[in-house]
Amino acid sequence: MNRWRDPRMPTPEQCVLGDQLEFRARQTPDKLFALFETGERWTYAETLDLVRRTGEGLRRLGVKQGDYVNVWLPAGPDAVRVWFAINWIGAIYVPINLAYRGRLLEHVIANARARLILVDAELLPRLAEIDRAALSDAVVFGDAAAEIPALALRDSALLLADTGAPKADVEVWDTRMVIYTSGTTGPSKGVLISSAQAFSSTEYGWSWIGEDDRFLIASPLFHISGAGMIGIALSVGGSFALASRFSPSTFWDIVRETQSTSMVLMGVMATFLMKQPSRPEDRDHTLRSVLLSPLAEDGQAFADRFGVDVFTVFNMTEISTPLVSERNPQVIGSCGKLRPGVEARLVDANDCEVAPGALGELILRTDRTWGMNSGYLNDPEATARAWRNGWFHTGDAFRVDADGNYFFVDRVKDSIRRRGENISSFEVEGEVCAHPAVREAAAVAVPSEYGEDEVLVAVSLNSGMALDPRDLVRFLARRMAHFMVPRYVRVLDELPHTPTQKVEKHVLRAAGTAPGTFDREQAGMAFRGGNLVEEASPA
Repeated sequence: MNRWRDPRMPTPEQCVLGDQLEFRARQTPDKLFALFETGERWTYAETLDLVRRTGEGLRRLGVKQGDYVNVWLPAGPDAVRVWFAINWIGAIYVPINLAYRGRLLEHVIANARARLILVDAELLPRLAEIDRAALSDAVVFGDAAAEIPALALRDSALLLADTGAPKADVEVWDTRMVIYTSGTTGPSKGVLISSAQAFSSTEYGWSWIGEDDRFLIASPLFHISGAGMIGIALSVGGSFALASRFSPSTFWDIVRETQSTSMVLMGVMATFLMKQPSRPEDRDHTLRSVLLSPLAEDGQAFADRFGVDVFTVFNMTEISTPLVSERNPQVIGSCGKLRPGVEARLVDANDCEVAPGALGELILRTDRTWGMNSGYLNDPEATARAWRNGWFHTGDAFRVDADGNYFFVDRVKDSIRRRGENISSFEVEGEVCAHPAVREAAAVAVPSEYGEDEVLVAVSLNSGMALDPRDLVRFLARRMAHFMVPRYVRVLDELPHTPTQKVEKHVLRAAGTAPGTFDREQAGMAFRGGNLVEEASPA
């Protein structure tokens, strides 16, 4: 019997990962789909076989349709195949940031309520340091150094069965993955992303990408900028090359080696490439298009120097690329215009629309059901706040000009963006306040010489206590992701407060790195490979 389907909704073959993969493997089985730094190269047919067999391994471990599965693996072949296999059997992919540890790691695991985690052996010891909530089983990739009480450790060889699992019957509105995004007034939230949302991001937001394109991806798979790009490659029938990290000195060599045609350059990545010395081979590569986010003043200069087309968009984990630019946009600083199917308003704190040209929070909705996030995992209060009055509230302040160009102005929320990572000031402050000498803390963004933000924390101390900022940095390095550890520390007698005792962060931002502010980089304290290294301070 034929079932009516809303014409605005995509079909499973257009957006459900298992159906997409099966369709591509049937249509173009020998086409190259995935390239890895290990040298592995998968066709669509080979990818499907690996995914089916890994899915069967997961089923034998008791994973069922609708289960949440934590994945804590570095970007590479194993991370991709287990993600696809999780979705193949109808389970939900829940990746974890590789830098997480301590209370932040504990929160994410407790929030997901997963029974099983797929984990790299080098990360395993961090699980021994926390309350693991519902986790009872771990599939370990690599050699486990020691056992962990109440956690059954299993070898990753169990995941690759000799037969394939049947594909689950998954609807377009079912949750595909949970991506954790930084909280600003509370802990990090797990964004529920459906297949329909993933498709909506691609349909108009990446209309210049086709089946002949190959994405070069240098973002981790626990970020939407990494997972999303693989999803786009699958959606259009293209391919992707996965790089472990971005390096300006080797970037163009990797582009040429992988024959990549498109790339997303976040934050300061484009700036770093522009600061490299000009070379005769600057245009000797296969890259055809680059998405710059944000679009800097040198966007056209980047296009001219490297011979590529430049685009920009505005997107978040929770939404589906609502603002998109034209090719080689001329309106500097704009995030683009509204794509089809999206409504937007700029509003004040009471959701009343602001006057034309005025600053307001961007709120959104789409004409496609499930076209944006399905809420926050196990957090109905945060979901209700974000979706109040039937619109999704981005928490970002924008203005729009008479031609419909949208301009990002500032964050309504107190998040900080550093080197491509969104950092919650709330979470930084919580860890700083765990230091026995600290009475109160406030984390704010201050400008970086490389663009984006650096983290400054201002603290007041408990009575009779003293604090060496170096000791605070060492304390935090053991408890936090390295990118969250503040670069700057200011010790104040009292933090500035409003009459209602809220910290006046605008005062701290205005003061910035005032005289007397400790700078850990100038003090010779830096992170290498995620580990704190202390060197002699410059003379």
